[in-house]
Amino acid sequence: LKQGDEVLLPNNVYFPSSDLAASVLSGWGITHQYYDPMNPADLAARLNQRTRLVWVEAPGSVTMEFPDLPGLVAAAKARGVLVALDNTWGAGLAFRGFDIGVDIVMHALTKYPSGGADVLMGAVVTRDEALHLKLLKVHGQLGLGVAANDAEFILRNLPTMALRYHAHDAAARTLAAWLGTQPAVRQVLHPALPGSPGHAHWAAICTAAAGLFSVMLDAALTPSQVDAFVDALKLFKIGYSWGGPVSLVVPYDLDGMRADRSALPGHLVRFSIGLEAVADLQADLAQALHALG
Repeated sequence: LKQGDEVLLPNNVYFPSSDLAASVLSGWGITHQYYDPMNPADLAARLNQRTRLVWVEAPGSVTMEFPDLPGLVAAAKARGVLVALDNTWGAGLAFRGFDIGVDIVMHALTKYPSGGADVLMGAVVTRDEALHLKLLKVHGQLGLGVAANDAEFILRNLPTMALRYHAHDAAARTLAAWLGTQPAVRQVLHPALPGSPGHAHWAAICTAAAGLFSVMLDAALTPSQVDAFVDALKLFKIGYSWGGPVSLVVPYDLDGMRADRSALPGHLVRFSIGLEAVADLQADLAQALHALG
């Protein structure tokens, strides 16, 4: 991207990406717009002569809407615009971005590839040789690099990634379905479960799902009660860096994250399901929910 170009971001984009566009790219004369990732027609209407990149995420950050990826890619391709996908959640296992026409696939290797959620590393991949050379040149010019030990950690854990990913998936689906039966839970936001926003889109291209999902707790609860629920959990640790063996939980204040809260009433809590025994995790959730009264 260069001065005068524009990038289009989904309106549920990962916040650091949004912040980068607003606080860094804008200073370089690169503009941005937000589009509705659940509506390819909205993306198509926002594409213009300055659009050089469409950023897509599947699912959306925190609220977990799974977009119509083929529809979004088709809209961008119709105007000759590059598409970059953050496939950290899918990890190249739930679905393959290149198979649906994406030009660039990004992964946070910190998550499932590392196995421990304790390595700061990422990957940017393309099948286009010319685009690869452009990215490689900028990578060198910026002086980016990783420590040899960090690379070793990723390579060590890649052989077990598929096994771990499917274990996270099975455990998360079990717990998400169970949470959906609990009185305090008003909505489960898990792309693989019917009723979750974009479930049909997930089913159309995916064969698996990550261990990350969110729930909406009853709007009648107070923020203090939600915090008490989170604090009451024993096996779940409070933390953001999901994808590792330890289950994590984080409450979010959506009022500062989403302009339209009408489809998401209540309090959002996000879970990352680790590799502990599912029965133990369910018991932990049950005792914390019981504390809500």
